[in-house]
Amino acid sequence: MDLENDSSVTEFILAGLTNQPELQFPLFLLFLGIYVITIVGNLGLITLISMNSQLHTPMYYFLFNLSFIDFCYSSVFSPKMLMNFVSKENIISYSGCMAQLSFFCFFFFISECCMLTIMAYDHYVAICNPLLYHVTMSHQVCSWLLGGAYVMGFAGAMAHTGCMLRLSFCDANIINHYMCDILPLLQLSCTSTYVNELVVFIVVGINIIVPSVTIFTSYALILSSILSMSSTEGRSKAFSTCSSHLIAVALFFGSGSFMYLKPSSSGSADQDKVSSVFYTNVGPMLNPLIYSLRNKDVQLSLRKTVRRMFS
Repeated sequence: MDLENDSSVTEFILAGLTNQPELQFPLFLLFLGIYVITIVGNLGLITLISMNSQLHTPMYYFLFNLSFIDFCYSSVFSPKMLMNFVSKENIISYSGCMAQLSFFCFFFFISECCMLTIMAYDHYVAICNPLLYHVTMSHQVCSWLLGGAYVMGFAGAMAHTGCMLRLSFCDANIINHYMCDILPLLQLSCTSTYVNELVVFIVVGINIIVPSVTIFTSYALILSSILSMSSTEGRSKAFSTCSSHLIAVALFFGSGSFMYLKPSSSGSADQDKVSSVFYTNVGPMLNPLIYSLRNKDVQLSLRKTVRRMFS
């Protein structure tokens, strides 16, 4: 498919998070710090899980992939976002914009939604059916679940990008955002966006509502099982593990729902940009911290790894 389409626009200008000059440098430092923490945290968790055999379990297998997804999709837009704070005009080519949109949709829209859902199911099996855990979450099952998450992510990304390539952009080329997201691009099109809006509603609706219902149903069953436990230590460990996951889920799905599952006429572009910061910047930064600082297995493995490095 021709990336240039029949559009007269060959490049876009990213407006950025704010147009107030006095905020540019402080925001640059803030988001640079967030990006560094995100990269170090997720790469550190990936390395830690790879190096420690005691973490080679389904739970950490999925956590490894969640960190990989967060690392990739934060790297898709963060460098361009940081450029907005230090350059007068942040230009991105039409092809580059479509590529950024495609990768962002692949890693954010579906892959992360599926991964969080799979992790909720893994927690449900581990707590509610512990005797059948190794059978239910066998290596083959984990591979199929993970493969399905990436296949669905690829299919969703192709659907959104394919629909975007059919649009024409006549004169307007200033994207009122810090990245090439779907909704800001639709506002610039000089042709009908009905099909695109329908695809957004269906794909995003399915990949936010269905996982959300599945996750919270899993945790309702987990909570019921935890309350029936006789062991105080077991209850404490289960609550700690589940509360960490629920924090990540609430942040991700809450901000994503506010952005994409509201009428196109409601809200302002500034509100949308602030909302998107939570699932694009804050979420990927917090995930490795949530899953490591509140996880005794990860803390123990980290201490062992540090001792091996300096012994």
